[in-house]
Amino acid sequence: MFKIVSKKILNPTVTEMEIYAPLVAKKAEPGQFIILRVEDDGERIPLTVAGYNREKGLVKIIFQIVGATTEKLNHKEEGDYIPDFVGPLGVPTKVEGLKKVCVIGGGVGCAIALPIAEKLHEFGAEVTSIIGFRSKDLLILEEEFKNASDKCVVMTDDGSYGNKGNVTMPLKEMLEAGEKFDCIITIGPLIMMKFVVSTAKPYSIPVTVSMNPIMIDGTGMCGGCRLTLIKEDGKRVTKFACIDGPDFNGYEIDFDEAMMRSRQYAEFEKKKREETCALYKKAN
Repeated sequence: MFKIVSKKILNPTVTEMEIYAPLVAKKAEPGQFIILRVEDDGERIPLTVAGYNREKGLVKIIFQIVGATTEKLNHKEEGDYIPDFVGPLGVPTKVEGLKKVCVIGGGVGCAIALPIAEKLHEFGAEVTSIIGFRSKDLLILEEEFKNASDKCVVMTDDGSYGNKGNVTMPLKEMLEAGEKFDCIITIGPLIMMKFVVSTAKPYSIPVTVSMNPIMIDGTGMCGGCRLTLIKEDGKRVTKFACIDGPDFNGYEIDFDEAMMRSRQYAEFEKKKREETCALYKKAN
């Protein structure tokens, strides 16, 4: 059993927890993920490692409440336990040797982008962060990004905070002004990452994207997290986010296929979350 040591509501749909899992904390690196279950016979869900404290044995997770399992997890409180917390899984984000990097996070994807920005900052890289949200009410981790960045730009779709617009707008302005980056690392909604890639492409800057498709076992056995990469010669190659990723070369991702697959269970997730909410309300 794994104890929930702390819980913090970041915005109406996003929650942060610290889990006591010393063996996971000992090995975790930015970009990796864990798979947890809230109940013994519950659904497995992947959550990216949002931070860790090796000395205290703590692993930080930040999750958006979108389905039944995240709804159940959000009803857990400090001092409660969850039965399964497996990891770290996946390949860590490669940050060694990078001197000047633009880190772009969208929505809850900022929780994944932050430890990468912090690691780059720790290594002495010059970090420019661009973080975007639909509105001020959904803003998370601003101060943490500022502390890990040489420059931090906040965007909101409706202009209720920071600058109005999406994350590609300041990126395009920087690139047009002659800004050079060793790499752009972007994490967020698929459509956002697709447009970050298309914005960077004319400048031939490498773009790393973090993919988080459907996962079940986290070991490559189920095939649920498969992605299609399109190589320079046009050859289509199948990879698995859980063991080959979650980081990939953004120029190779078939985003249209990935977006189509990600929408397959959206209605099912919504229905199951509503059923779970109804059960909690009835119980209380």
